[in-house]
Formats: sequence, structure tokens, C-alpha cells
Amino acid sequence: MAPPPGPPSSATSSYAVKALFLLVLLLPATLFAAASPPWAAGPLRVAPDGRALQHADGTPFFWLGDTVWLMPQKLNREQIATYFENRRAKGFNVVQCCLVQFFRDKSFNGSPALVDEDFTRLNFTAGNNPADPAQYDYWDHVDTIIETAAANGIYVALAPMWRYPKKPTPAQAAAFAGKIAARYARRPNIIWVNGGSARGGDDLEFWNAAGAAYKRHAPEHLVTFHPFGRTQSSAWFHDQSWLDLNMFVSGHRRYDQDTEGRAFGEDNWRYVLEDLARTPRKPTLDGEASYENTPQGLHDPNQPYWTAADVRRYAWWSVFAGAAGHVYGENSVRQVYLPTDRKGESGAKGFFTERLETEGATQMKHLKNFILSRPVAGRVNDQSLVAGDEGEKYHRILVTRGNGWIAAYTHTGRNFTMKLNGAAGARLKASWFNPRSGEATPVGTHPGSGSVTFSPPGEPAPGNDWVLVLDDAAQKFPAPGQALFR
Repeated sequence: MAPPPGPPSSATSSYAVKALFLLVLLLPATLFAAASPPWAAGPLRVAPDGRALQHADGTPFFWLGDTVWLMPQKLNREQIATYFENRRAKGFNVVQCCLVQFFRDKSFNGSPALVDEDFTRLNFTAGNNPADPAQYDYWDHVDTIIETAAANGIYVALAPMWRYPKKPTPAQAAAFAGKIAARYARRPNIIWVNGGSARGGDDLEFWNAAGAAYKRHAPEHLVTFHPFGRTQSSAWFHDQSWLDLNMFVSGHRRYDQDTEGRAFGEDNWRYVLEDLARTPRKPTLDGEASYENTPQGLHDPNQPYWTAADVRRYAWWSVFAGAAGHVYGENSVRQVYLPTDRKGESGAKGFFTERLETEGATQMKHLKNFILSRPVAGRVNDQSLVAGDEGEKYHRILVTRGNGWIAAYTHTGRNFTMKLNGAAGARLKASWFNPRSGEATPVGTHPGSGSVTFSPPGEPAPGNDWVLVLDDAAQKFPAPGQALFR
């Protein structure tokens, strides 16, 4: 394992010790992912059509993210190894976390992120013995997170600074961002997340200075912006050269709770369509939809809780509207709720380790596998293929199509009619793909013209979700969900 870039040359020997220690710590995961990590296909890039992400060699990349915001502050090395191995097994390839949420932040062993809580003085040391927790500083710990993720073939989407009540100056923001970006510029598995649940318009100069610094010091890394709930980065930064892809936060409110602004409610697909209609086109994704096992509305535990069926709906809706990926979250995992905490936030009912095995987390990989089992280039949303009523709210049918294939998602399993009209081929092979299990069932063939009504398995009800897949029979694609890429 190569020594991490950035520290002075005098630290080389201590970093060699650190690398050896981490190699032993991460050996099982290293053996699993060593042969061909995703970045072996080159750095991540925006695809030529401005809709998707790909590697430098053209290999498609579907962002399937998990949220564990306070990992640097709360987890020790063994817990981090367990977490990444778990998420790798579940198909996640991006993990979002916050580096400095508050100026007082410390790592699990009490090492501060900043010197004297001074935003301009990051607590970098020359690199100490990682086998001795007393010498293992905050940024050594961040190094471990990045290396552990890499050993599992996972990108780390780092939000270096959250929204602070009193922000430093834009010049200080640029210096802070520049130091961190320079330290990790040679790491292949980094994505920069500017902002942090921030209303970008309130501090444009601050966030623009930081975004430009990430891109200047780490030009091979993608940069996005994580906005406040029910807003999107494109509203403030779409034309900025540092912003590679947009991110929106559809938030945690149900339809009747979202009464402000555009009041999209649970229709996160609307943000996707808005973002992709902008010029120049940039990819977009939902960076924070409703978390599994979270009260609807986020704060009141007396409200109903979001379920696996809800998080599936958010994911499939946004991706079939054209998103380049999706970010999942589970309430206890995203906040790293541990037994040592006085109280969990947002009505958390289980601890971090207990909530790694949830229904929603297990099912997210089926979305990534499905998208990567079909040609990705040129994939678009196409609602014109729905004949008649597209449906409102939970009854909405979302349609995506690519080269030689069409897919339609229904959350309720209601009957719907498709206008084929030669959109995918002269003869179409139909299948039902189950978002809960990842299984595909062939259901015959149809002419690639005219209108056909389809009846999903089971009785119509929220959570009886299905994907109708219509493939050009001449293409001989693999079964839906048998991913062609990692």
C-alpha cells in the first residue's frame, strides 16, 4: 500500500509503518478487491451526454451511495473495517461522510481535527505510529478511512466542512479546502462534497472559494455540492466550473408536510427533470432522500417511520427520471448512533451496528445491478411511452430507456399501458424485475409497436413495486440485474 501523499518527506518511515499496519488490519478486504478496483478503469468523469458518470476509459459508473456522516468522529478502526466490508457486500460503491462538522471535532481517541479549534490550523502531524492510539491523530484516522474504503473498492465522498453558524472568510475557506485536497489529491477513491446541508445562496463567495480550491488542488477528483433540504445545487452553482455534477436533497417530508416553496413532497423525480433541463447539462442525483427508519418529517418520533418500500421508491423514481445514481441512508447509521451516546437523533431506535442489516440497505444493490445490466450510454427518461395516465404521487409510473431497452417502474403494482412505437426494437422480450429480490421473470414477447397493457404480479398496493423490462430481442441482453460492470 503506497504511503499517503502530502506529509513532509521526513515522515516517510513512519508512514511506511502505518501502511504495514493497515495492510494487516485490512487483509481480508484487500484480498477481495485487490485485483481490479473500480478506479483501475481511470478517474471518474462526466459522460459525453452530460447525464451519467463514467471512468476515463468509458466504463460506466453508477453512484450507489450510503450515508455515515460522523464516521471520522465516532468510529474506531475496527468498526470502520466492519462497516466498509458490510457495505461492499451490499453493493455500495460510494460512502458520504463529513470531515469537520464542528471546530471542536475529535476522533475516537480524542485527537482534535483542528489546533485550538482554529479553522486555519489543521492538526496535521508528521505521521505517527498507528499501532499506538495515543499517537494516532485525527488525520491519520481519516487516512485509515480512505484506505479501508479503497481496500473494499469504495469511493469516499468527503464533505470537508459543514455549514457553520459563523463562517470564516472565503480566503480561509480556500486555504482550508486546499490543504485537505492537496493531502488527498493522489488518492484515487475521493469525491469532494462541497457544502453540507447548506443554503448555498447565503454564502456564495465562501462556497465558490472552497469549490475552486478542491478542483485546483485535486483536478482528477469530481466535485459536487450537498445543499439544504428540498433544494438543489444547480440553483446557485450550476454554471461554476468547479461543479462537475449536481446534487439535490429531496428531504424527509411526506406530501402533506411539504408546504413550502415548490412543495414537491415525495416526488424527488421532479428535481432530476429540472436539473437535466439546464444548460450545460450536468449529471444529478438525490444526495439525501428520506432515511430508512426515520420519522416522516425527520424530527417527531410520533410520526410514522419511513420503510424499505419508501427508500426503494425514492431510489427507483429518481434514477428512472434520469439521475446518475442514488444515495441511501439509514437513521442510526447516518448519525453513527452508538451505545455511548446519550440519545439518538430523529427518533433513532437501534444502534449503528444493529442497523447495518436492514431491508432497504440490502435491496439497494438491485437498482445498481439492473442499470448496469443494460447499455448505459444515452439512457434517458421517456414519459411519452406511457399511454394514458402516468399517475400521481404513489401511482406514478417512471420510464427510462436506453439503446435497445425500455424499463418502467411502478411503486404500487398497478396496471399500466405502454406505447411501444419502435422505441426499442422490432420485437421485444418482456420481463418483470423484482426490486425487492433482484429476480427477473420472463413473461413473453411483444411486437415493438402499438400499445400493450401490463399487469404486474400481486395485488396493487404501496410497496408491491415492480419494473417492467422490454428488451430488443435481437440484442440478446443478459437477464435484467446481471450487471455487466461493477
